[in-house]
Amino acid sequence: TYVVAPAPALRLTTTIEWPHPLIGRQSGSYDITPEAFARDLAPARTFGFVREAEALRARGLAQGADLDSTLILSDDGLVGGELRWPDEFVRHKAGDILGDLALMGGRVEAHIVASKPSHQGNIALARWLRRTGQRIGGVAMDIGRILDVIPHRYPFLLVDRIIEVEGTTRIVGIKNVTINEPFFQGHFPGHPIMPGVLIIEAMAQVGGMLLLGTIEDPDQKVVYFMSLDNVKFRRPVLPGDQLRCELEMLQNRGRTCRMKGVAYVDGNIVAEAEMMARVVDR
Repeated sequence: TYVVAPAPALRLTTTIEWPHPLIGRQSGSYDITPEAFARDLAPARTFGFVREAEALRARGLAQGADLDSTLILSDDGLVGGELRWPDEFVRHKAGDILGDLALMGGRVEAHIVASKPSHQGNIALARWLRRTGQRIGGVAMDIGRILDVIPHRYPFLLVDRIIEVEGTTRIVGIKNVTINEPFFQGHFPGHPIMPGVLIIEAMAQVGGMLLLGTIEDPDQKVVYFMSLDNVKFRRPVLPGDQLRCELEMLQNRGRTCRMKGVAYVDGNIVAEAEMMARVVDR
């Protein structure tokens, strides 16, 4: 999976996992500059397994592979040579992402968090970035990206689009409120009003997108909200309204943060709150 957030320069955070004693689970974050690429990523070699080598050569592939350019792995170790870094494997995968993004033909200013990346996934990411960059007023994250990041699903997914992301400090999300929402059946019959706690929940989910976008392995994490302060409800939210949730990061201490959220309908404030949240493993 991939998560992309705007940033002043390109930064890659990559995580891989293989059931091999030399690989296991590896993660790394890299600020991409020409100097850092040459030092930290370019020397990292591709890797493969002995059991796959003959099949590849029979298909006319891997003809130029040698120990200077390729790490050959047995079931329990390395066949010849030495690792240039203990985490050479994840460094190579980060280099793969960079190489595939180069197909876009332009500079990327973003923090890309990739979990178990592949060439197929990298190319799909590059195409998505290119489409988004060409779209005037395009969304920062569509519903597909949202589903990749937060665990919520129907009937409790309360964010449809992320339309603005400012690094790790601010995010804006949209919830389209329709009469088909299941909570309107009981709140209230003949007088449908969106429950205030669900307005807060919508803000919390947008804030969760911001928080999970700053950490490694977001697909392995979930956000627990710890407290709510200064909660105020200003106006009712009705079927047909579009709820705009703006979240600002007030304080971020690793896995714990404090955010201020304001929800609007047609430019009018409908609710606001300060929230404290923590990221935990699923």
